[in-house]
Amino acid sequence: MSWADRLAGAITAHSRLVIIAMLVVTLVAGAGAGAIEQSSSLDQFQSDTPEAEALTYIEGHFSTGPDNTTTAQLIVRGDNVLSKESTLDTLRLQQAFRENETINRTLDRNQPSVGVANLVAMTALAGQDQSNSGPTGQPSLSTQIAAVESMNTTEYERTLAAVLNPEGGNGLAFMPTDYEVGSSTANATMVLVTHRLEEGSSGSNEFEEAPDEIVDAQVAMQSIANDGGDGSEVIVFGRGIMSAEESNSMADSLAIVGPLAFLFVIVALIVAYRDLLDILLGLLGIVVVLVWTFGFMGWAGIAFNQIFIAVPVLLIGLSIDYAIHIFMRHREERQNDGSPVGDGVRRSMRVALGGVGIALVWVTATTAIGFLSNLTSSVPPIQDFGVVSAVGIVFALLVFGVLIPALKVELDELLENRGYDRNKRAFGTGSSPVGSLLSTGSKAARRAPFVVIALALLVSAGGAYGATQVDTSFAQEDFLAEDPPEWTKQLPEPFRPHDYTLKENLEFVNEHFVRGGAQAQILVRDNVANPDTLDRLATAERDAAESDAVVTLSSGEANIQSPLRTIQQVARQNASFNATVAAADTDGDGVPDRNIDGVYDHLFAVAPEEAAGVIHRSDSGEYGAVRMVISTSGTVATSHVTAEMRTIAAGIDGDGVQATATGQTILFDIIQGQLMDTVIQSLLITFVVIFAFLMIVYRLTEGSATLGAVTLLPVLLSVSWILGTMYLLGIPFNILTGMITSLTVGLGVAYTLHMSERYNLELQRTGSVWEAMNRTVTGTGGALLGSAATTVGGFGVLVFAILPPLQQFGLITGMTIIYAFLASVLVLPSLLVVWTKYFGPDADFETQSGSSAAPSASDGGRPEDR
Repeated sequence: MSWADRLAGAITAHSRLVIIAMLVVTLVAGAGAGAIEQSSSLDQFQSDTPEAEALTYIEGHFSTGPDNTTTAQLIVRGDNVLSKESTLDTLRLQQAFRENETINRTLDRNQPSVGVANLVAMTALAGQDQSNSGPTGQPSLSTQIAAVESMNTTEYERTLAAVLNPEGGNGLAFMPTDYEVGSSTANATMVLVTHRLEEGSSGSNEFEEAPDEIVDAQVAMQSIANDGGDGSEVIVFGRGIMSAEESNSMADSLAIVGPLAFLFVIVALIVAYRDLLDILLGLLGIVVVLVWTFGFMGWAGIAFNQIFIAVPVLLIGLSIDYAIHIFMRHREERQNDGSPVGDGVRRSMRVALGGVGIALVWVTATTAIGFLSNLTSSVPPIQDFGVVSAVGIVFALLVFGVLIPALKVELDELLENRGYDRNKRAFGTGSSPVGSLLSTGSKAARRAPFVVIALALLVSAGGAYGATQVDTSFAQEDFLAEDPPEWTKQLPEPFRPHDYTLKENLEFVNEHFVRGGAQAQILVRDNVANPDTLDRLATAERDAAESDAVVTLSSGEANIQSPLRTIQQVARQNASFNATVAAADTDGDGVPDRNIDGVYDHLFAVAPEEAAGVIHRSDSGEYGAVRMVISTSGTVATSHVTAEMRTIAAGIDGDGVQATATGQTILFDIIQGQLMDTVIQSLLITFVVIFAFLMIVYRLTEGSATLGAVTLLPVLLSVSWILGTMYLLGIPFNILTGMITSLTVGLGVAYTLHMSERYNLELQRTGSVWEAMNRTVTGTGGALLGSAATTVGGFGVLVFAILPPLQQFGLITGMTIIYAFLASVLVLPSLLVVWTKYFGPDADFETQSGSSAAPSASDGGRPEDR
């Protein structure tokens, strides 16, 4: 008696003890589920790279902005946002923000908000009595409003022109990059709102998850702006709004796809089971699997992020696979059983578990290998996803291989003792239309197996070509939801989704303004007080200004912050520093070529904050690093930005100087490259490990390693099919679809394993190729059809998710299951026939004369145990 038979016997013989033990485990796991934390920060996707280390160095050694603050961009759009009326509306909107306690308590006290409207008002007030000033000595908003209201048209236009004068005004920084300098009309302008953060917090990274108070404040700002009713449109763009939409999209996606997944599974199970008790047991098992999995996440300290929304759907589909295979095999055995009522229930379940249990263990192992191959990824959340999914599939095996069978035998026995018939026909068996459809593959295998294999290879060749054309994507836009379709807004609470506008707004800001996060930085370390280094920085500035990846302001200049520009700006404002710079610039080219340490020392003396933003000075007074900050175009591909910045950095690097191009845009491009590495590495590792695993397993258990290769071949074909489909549909590899290759192998092997295992057992039992094939495609094929339908439905509901990556993942994974099923029932039969003819045991290839009355191999081909 094998270990599977002994374990199955223990489960059925001691079912009540098994149930109690498993329920205790469920309670313990459930306690951990409450400790799960949620994270929507994109920083979690970053890995340890020189570029990430350089950005961390910058954040720790340079003044990247006012301490403990973060900003929001308030974009005002309208027919003419520079009109006097629009200026007043903008000032009144800022005043409404100050009057709202949720917003006001987060605002910076030194400069809560500033834009063209504020500059116009303060320019008009210059030299006047400002007794009605705010707490910081700046004019209060009511004073600013009164100043603008008091100006006539001529005075207003003259003041506006002064503010937008590129020679002396500061207003161009708040205007679109396509604004025509000198014009008194514009369709958009920007107000910069500054929030305070808790002590020690950093506001330099717009992709970090915002604190709750900032989220609440910016959501309130958008709400007040939407209620303005003055004819203009106001966009609030900042970390708070971004965090709010990302969190809402995760919650809304779960609220929509969760019930839909359960609903579809119920419908599919009704069709497959046609039995209320079996349906309820299946649903109970799903709940237990989810509790265990989320409990594991809680106990392991793994945060729930965007890609983990796929985990419940994944486990729902895979769990039902186990349930269908066990229940259908149990039903087959009951139909062939002549035991008394009580003995029949337990004996049939024991034989079913013993027969299908080995296949389920192999399926679990191969699927877990597919998931665990993601540990080779450089992206931490993908690693976590792989671990959680692998653990979840093991939990599914335990729940549906131990707990649910124990519950079923107890309940079936109880009902049969009370006179209820629990003998049900297995789905796809008998002379049903489904059985006839499933037999298509076996008929083709009998008539022309080599033709079937050749056609499959031809289609796979086309898919392989498409695979080489699939793009890779990792961008901020990938994680932003589009506004949901109208029908979702008719859903009752709590299923009705929020409104989503950030993705559209982000596109507008990228196209027309300089966005805070759309910037690259070049960190220069070591010998930075050298004249040659400054010369290289000057060349780098010129190269950056000419790059099409760098944004150009309406003034015609590139938006660059650097040591040289800071030196030149401060020199224009401070006479003594100007003299120091002039003395150090012996050739008059504007770049100091001597006494660099003295220039830096004087710069820190007269403008310490500006100097600290571009130069790092140690506590001992030594200069170890400088940086350039370059605003890049949000509409240019991240790969192009990275290539341009690395070229510029390469021009600085060398001769004792180390230059590194970094920044959020570049880090995102690195992650994009790591996703492609994940696709390739995980596929290769999954294939090699599973290939070796199947060859060894079949060599030890069946005496034929070649059966393992035959089992894996249809899965490799389906990989090319799904990649070709991604190319045809224009779906890129992203943070979720990047795992599709390993997932396809892991899931696909589950289908082919069941088919190969069943065929081999039936072949040993009957000795007839066609009899074995017929029983395999109608018995196991029927179970595969049921499990495929539920899995496709489970993943398919992800197309209704709010997040685009989840929609794409649901579509592609659903197609993966379909392809794996088709490869199993259409292609694998021909491969098995060829294998049997050339490598398999001696068998009868005569045409099947009719259905045999012999019992199926539900018992694992062990008639002596019947």
